[in-house]
Amino acid sequence: MIINSIILFVLTFGTGYLVFFLPNVNNHFFKFALVFAGAYLFSVTVIHILPEIFSQGESVSHISLYVLAGFFIQVILEYFSEGVEHGHLHTVHENHQHGQNKWLGLLIALSIHAFLEGTLLAHPDTIHSHDNSNSVFFGILMHKMPAAFALMSVMICHLHTKWKTILILVIFSLASPAGLGLSHILHDAEIFSDKVFLILFALVSGNFLHISTTIFFESSPDHSFNFKKLFISLLGALVAVLAEFSF
Repeated sequence: MIINSIILFVLTFGTGYLVFFLPNVNNHFFKFALVFAGAYLFSVTVIHILPEIFSQGESVSHISLYVLAGFFIQVILEYFSEGVEHGHLHTVHENHQHGQNKWLGLLIALSIHAFLEGTLLAHPDTIHSHDNSNSVFFGILMHKMPAAFALMSVMICHLHTKWKTILILVIFSLASPAGLGLSHILHDAEIFSDKVFLILFALVSGNFLHISTTIFFESSPDHSFNFKKLFISLLGALVAVLAEFSF
């Protein structure tokens, strides 16, 4: 748990901090990186998280309703986050009409989402019956890293003080480790039962389904065929399958 928390924090913070060195990152490259991450996240959700949830679903009635609820909770969160969690980049040269304090809603929405992601890693025995949480951990990590970069690209537009921007990055980077740590403590103290964790996992899987599919739709807004996108998507899915059955 401690190692995963450190890795989550360091890589999320490090990727977000890169925005100060790469302010004009190649948007084309960034989109393909997101497509890979989206394909991986979608595949892990389908081949790992959902089967595990439904295999234990007899302990929670109507578990599919929680998956559906998670999908629409993410829709609501994205009203405040403006799609940063699936890679909407801003640059300081763009003219965006943001409310003066809209960055606060953005930070809260992204932190709630990241916190929920952390709970997915808190107690592997609840959902990972094959003791295989590595593929899910990698999926969350590949999702959070571009989200951190996109978040910082937005915050630079909102806030013109570097220390405030870095403070927000620290808060966001701590959200998933906080979800992981707090959920682990609550479970060990028997405050959170396996049933509660199962509901949380169902909600997060709904979040993942929305984010990953949105990445696909937004990467080809004109619905044109793109061989590179198809290849990268298949590669992301293949890596997810290998991670699932190899680790």
